[in-house]
Amino acid sequence: MPERTHVPVAIIGAGQAGLSVSWYLGRHGIEHLVIEAETPVHAWTDTRWDNFTLVTPNWHCRLPGYSYAGDDPDGFMKRDEVVEWLNGWLDTFNPPLRTHTRVTRLRQGADGGFELTLVSADAEQLLTADDVVIATGGYPLPVIPTFARTLDPAVRQLHSEEYKNADQLPDGAVMVVGTGQSGAQIAEDLHLAGRTVHLAMGKAPRVARFYRGRDCMTWLADMGVYDVGVQEYPGGQAAREKTNHYVTGRDGGRDIDLREFAAQGMHLYGLLEDGRDSRLQFAPTLRESLDSADATYNSICADIDRHIEREGIEAPPATRYEPVWEPDDEPTALDLAAAGVTSIVWAIGYRPDYRWIEASVFDGGGRPMQTRGVTALPGLAFIGLPWMYTWGSGRFHGIDRDAAHIAASIIDRVARGSAGSVVTDGATLATTP
Repeated sequence: MPERTHVPVAIIGAGQAGLSVSWYLGRHGIEHLVIEAETPVHAWTDTRWDNFTLVTPNWHCRLPGYSYAGDDPDGFMKRDEVVEWLNGWLDTFNPPLRTHTRVTRLRQGADGGFELTLVSADAEQLLTADDVVIATGGYPLPVIPTFARTLDPAVRQLHSEEYKNADQLPDGAVMVVGTGQSGAQIAEDLHLAGRTVHLAMGKAPRVARFYRGRDCMTWLADMGVYDVGVQEYPGGQAAREKTNHYVTGRDGGRDIDLREFAAQGMHLYGLLEDGRDSRLQFAPTLRESLDSADATYNSICADIDRHIEREGIEAPPATRYEPVWEPDDEPTALDLAAAGVTSIVWAIGYRPDYRWIEASVFDGGGRPMQTRGVTALPGLAFIGLPWMYTWGSGRFHGIDRDAAHIAASIIDRVARGSAGSVVTDGATLATTP
């Protein structure tokens, strides 16, 4: 029989979200264990491309007890700088870590609490816990369409999380599928490297990098947009399914204008619908996708205009984006061989995978049913999900607040019945007598 041990709180995942909960629990003397299948914050080095740059300003980077303190708060850290910054945070505390250990099963215990099956290179262990925090990321499984397996095997295919640089791909043109943040930035990376790029657009919106003298995300933060809870956000829970706006922090930050790229030779298409052998089929949605992305761009700028006027802020005059390129037609097919396309980068997102969790806390789409990370099952919580509470959830801007809330719910359970109570102001925790 595998060895069985007990820990009051188990945190599954040692990314910045899980470690933030650990920071708060450690501060309050709550015994816990952080279990990580790889190494702490490994995703930053393993799943970001070489030229990856944050799309949020450096001042957004803040974690419990730690924030960006460099000389470029309005700049954008590159991948290796983010890794260095995260390692600096890890040096400030000593989380109880067990690395290279995967949780393959989580279920409710017969007498309450939870039972976890842990598998490492040389052993299997049973662990029981009173509370469990799932910090494995929102959507761990990369999405690749089923028809991908029917495409010409001579065309190399990889998901965006595998992409590192243009030299990694065989000579020839590249098809990038998807225009979320990763797809748009990878298309830019390949375009700047001199590769011929074919880009299949989705429905992702875009945002200006700078507007009226400041970064747009700084304006939005001042406007309180990142503090609006999902329940109060326009569209409510549907916001959780929205694709993030594409923009880049590369070279000091700039817009990603796909129309401009097209004018420079990038080939744009609508939504990729199907494919077989060397032929791809697209929906005639290119013009609609471009117009919709630009409408969002201008709408956000208009919101900033109203904020500036309302607050009486002195700023450069308002502007409006006008298209620099229009498609002549709506291409609905592409022969990969004839176009010299030798590789495809799939950047169409990820899907949830919680099959290892045996608990009735998921909706019909396999997504956790939670309120600010806390589920209806006592003792089970999630952290690091997109739009878990606000637009800032799942990114550096909102992790501290989310972690403080999750930790407070655990500490309340541990301290229930004691003379003191645990309170949170959303950024720090304190025990009051």
